[in-house]
Amino acid sequence: MADAKVIPFDDDRSRARRRPSRADGEAAAVRALPGAQQGPPGPEEAGEGLPGADAAAGGGGGGASGAEAASGAEAGSGVDAGAGARAGGWERRLAGGLAFLRRRITGEYEVDEFGYDEELTDQVLMSLLRPLYEKYFRVEVKGIENIPDKGGALIVANHSGTLPLDGLMMQVAVHDRHPAGRHLRLLAADLVFVLPVVNELARKAGHTLACAEDAERLLRSGEIVGVMPEGFKGIGKPFSERYKLQRFGRGGFVSTALRAGVPIVPCSIVGAEEIYPMIGNAKTLARVLGVPYVPITPTFPWLGPLGALPLPTKWTIQFGEPIATDGYAPEAAEDPMLMFNLTDQVREQIQHTLYKLLVQRRSVFF
Repeated sequence: MADAKVIPFDDDRSRARRRPSRADGEAAAVRALPGAQQGPPGPEEAGEGLPGADAAAGGGGGGASGAEAASGAEAGSGVDAGAGARAGGWERRLAGGLAFLRRRITGEYEVDEFGYDEELTDQVLMSLLRPLYEKYFRVEVKGIENIPDKGGALIVANHSGTLPLDGLMMQVAVHDRHPAGRHLRLLAADLVFVLPVVNELARKAGHTLACAEDAERLLRSGEIVGVMPEGFKGIGKPFSERYKLQRFGRGGFVSTALRAGVPIVPCSIVGAEEIYPMIGNAKTLARVLGVPYVPITPTFPWLGPLGALPLPTKWTIQFGEPIATDGYAPEAAEDPMLMFNLTDQVREQIQHTLYKLLVQRRSVFF
């Protein structure tokens, strides 16, 4: 199998499409397929070629039988046109799928230096996550307009749920709900990149190691970057401490945003805390396995593999008012007091929004 081409991160192609070519035309057609809808024909198109169209337009002298024949002809033509459109749609989808597989096999696709594969993410990974987002968790998104249409921004969110599904749902929310269809590049913990399969999928989906250098390079290149400063302390906290934010570290994410001169967008996620209510932690087993925790929930491990299914809670993701950082001097990133104040401001804004969303919530599941 041929290797995929790697795009240098500072190359213009990381922010813009390549010049069209035959191969690019095929890729563009495939990208349009998942969201493509065959719209109804316009009035002029619907009227053309109908056997009774001229007679029906000529006046009322044709009688009831003429009107019935005309309406029957129109109905028949509509059925035929609909069937033809559906058949054509399936043919295009099949052709697009085969073209996608050919590019995968021959290596005619591109990744950036972090391993991000935009085509695979848009056509496969997002399609797999979307039913979970739309049908299972029924995610409601608020404040999406607070994410800029272009340029870099750092989204800072609370973290919860035992497994990091909240980050994935936030990624789908930004991609599907933002008018510009932006992509969220998540910063992930070291553990993600040592797990087999998970490592490769995370790289393909645009995730990268949670280090200041990588985050700053992404932000300076105009990407939307997501970070969850609570880390394992947030995602693995007991159910009794749900929606109580843990410590946000030393404010490294603030200094990164300051150096890149991008806004910080606080994000509050409600619903993830209840998908795996963590009532215990098998610490000894966790040490043996080399993982931060082994959760014990009301369903796991008692129900076996069935207990690993998340509960179908109702989620709300709200993006808050951005906090500008471009007004600070370059040396401000080295000011510990400023780091502390901005970190505390972001944390308080997220916590306040969480409490407000919880008050507004009717039920955990509805």
